[in-house]
Amino acid sequence: MKIAIMQPYIFPYIGYFQLIRAVDKFVVYDDVAFIKQGWINRNNILLNGERHLFSIPVENLTSFKKINETRIAKNLYEKWVGKFARTLEMTYRKAPYFTDIYAPVLEVLEAGKNADSIATLCREGIKMVTGYLGIETTIIDSSAGYGNDDLNAYQRVLDICKKESAGVYINAIGGQELYSRDVFQQHGIELFFLQGNEIRYPQYKHEFVPHLSIIDLLMFNSRETVTQHIQNFNLV
Repeated sequence: MKIAIMQPYIFPYIGYFQLIRAVDKFVVYDDVAFIKQGWINRNNILLNGERHLFSIPVENLTSFKKINETRIAKNLYEKWVGKFARTLEMTYRKAPYFTDIYAPVLEVLEAGKNADSIATLCREGIKMVTGYLGIETTIIDSSAGYGNDDLNAYQRVLDICKKESAGVYINAIGGQELYSRDVFQQHGIELFFLQGNEIRYPQYKHEFVPHLSIIDLLMFNSRETVTQHIQNFNLV
């Protein structure tokens, strides 16, 4: 069993889906602290050839609440969805796969009006993308029943691996300074880090802007091409 664990993000970048694709079970780490100024409720799309940050409004923005306890600001959200929809249409209406992607993205955002937390909305976005791409990895929330939120971050990851009888744990490349292969090996678990290879694609006639939301990749590329890009990684 190969597993990965990652906080929920809103329409995350390609590396997130490479991680999902690389494992048998993906744990959405939704019962840890919300990170202010992080990527849980924010991301970047393309606008006029440049990086454009969008932020989903949430209530009482604080790092003292868990992600699945952080509520969407319903009094602001409907207006925000309308504005963001117009921005998406203005930016991507001439993109080759706009008609395939625009409506599903809006369906996710419309569902957010009834979501109980930002974690739920992020999860809906992740499900939409994996469904569109035919990724069959099992996805589960960490709040679903591991019962280990009294442990520190390192021990929680190890405990989830043990409870899932995982022989392999894969982390994003940024975790190399956080996790030790020796420690995981002591528990009978192989540790790997996912390194995505360089991915470029046409964004109209602009100079390529990397590391945007998966929305951008989906707008400019066919399902088959996106699948090829998602498989373009190495485990180190």
